[in-house]
Amino acid sequence: MKRPFLLDTCAALWIVAEEMSQTVADALTESRHSGLLTYVSPITAWEIGILARKGRFKSRHAPQRWFEILMETPGAALAELTPAVLMESSFLPGLIHGDPFDRVIAATAREYDFIVVTRDRALLHYAQQGYLSVFKC
Repeated sequence: MKRPFLLDTCAALWIVAEEMSQTVADALTESRHSGLLTYVSPITAWEIGILARKGRFKSRHAPQRWFEILMETPGAALAELTPAVLMESSFLPGLIHGDPFDRVIAATAREYDFIVVTRDRALLHYAQQGYLSVFKC
């Protein structure tokens, strides 16, 4: 049985910029045609805001508009960010670094059985430990 995707912020950036690989585009399209949604964590909005505040957000859109465009992507849905997910992000098994954004993405994926679309080395390493499912982009 197929499982829904959860976009890491790097993947979300590529989608809005229309710079994702054909492999990722095909996987997301196939997933949508199978009736599955592609989820975005609310933590991505926070991460984009932090990047913008630090002058590291590169987009022709303001952060709020950027997030709106992301959520207008066909098949996109907002993942629920519950207190349980936030608490779980503090107690993840195995070795994962302290980046709160990555920890929340990992906890969300584990809670809802999502596959994380990412190229983030820490998340890929965490998946190699067997704690997360990823689709490398």
